[in-house]
Amino acid sequence: MNKESEQRIVLGDVEVTRVVEWQGPFTPARSLVPEVGAEVWKDNKEWLAPDHWEPESDTAVLALQTWVLRSGGRTVLVDTGVGNGRERPDSPPFHHWQGDFLGALARAGVRPEDVDVVVNTHIHSDHVGWNTRDADGEWVPTFPNARYLLPAADDFHYGPDNAYAKGARRDDRLLYEDSVAPVHRAGQSVLWDGSYRIDEHLTLESAPGHTPGSSVLRLASGTDRAVFVGDLLHSPVQILDPSCNSGFCLDAEQAAASRRRILERAATERELVVPAHFAGTGLVEVRREGSGFALAPSTVS
Repeated sequence: MNKESEQRIVLGDVEVTRVVEWQGPFTPARSLVPEVGAEVWKDNKEWLAPDHWEPESDTAVLALQTWVLRSGGRTVLVDTGVGNGRERPDSPPFHHWQGDFLGALARAGVRPEDVDVVVNTHIHSDHVGWNTRDADGEWVPTFPNARYLLPAADDFHYGPDNAYAKGARRDDRLLYEDSVAPVHRAGQSVLWDGSYRIDEHLTLESAPGHTPGSSVLRLASGTDRAVFVGDLLHSPVQILDPSCNSGFCLDAEQAAASRRRILERAATERELVVPAHFAGTGLVEVRREGSGFALAPSTVS
């Protein structure tokens, strides 16, 4: 791995660039991962703060970000953030959000028309928002030349055939209608299940639990390995004990099983673990420790 800056690394033949939509204190630590006690955060303050935890307010620090992968001559986006001007009444931080995501993408050297593939690791409002943009009052695909890869299980769960996740939240219908349905209407969506190979370096795999269709993206190029895990992890405290779910996981048992399976492989194969919301450098390396895992020494400094 050639680490050229905090925002850009090269893994084998794949260039990886981090585009941050927002980063900072976000939610009470106990709300983010309810099963993790206060003592865990305090006992690990040395490396959790300040990148992942603000001790004074007991607030978890998160990032909203997209990973840009340049692989095999194509530009791939992993998740698309919140998006501007969305109705999200059930998610106050994202309601009528306004940010400079497209500007940040441009500063990373990516124009919307340059994007060949969009990966949505799952269908949540902070992962599909920039799938579309407002064009004179109509939501249209932001990336006109891209294939959008959507987990079929999530598309069903959050879509009209399941009455938008059975009507549990208003946001589920709203996000599907403004950020997913327009991509289908444009003929740019690809629904997949189980696994999906993007190219010789990149493969999608199902890792359900957080949502029915939650997935990870594996990168393997030369001797380098990485796994983009979406919301399988919201905080590094879940690495210490993979049985602990975030407050947003729909199937707790399945989410914990997926988390442990992915971390086991990451520790064995020395994969970089790249969650959707880790602040700091945005990625970590893990090793086994007892019945759980720990951050590898090189990532704690």
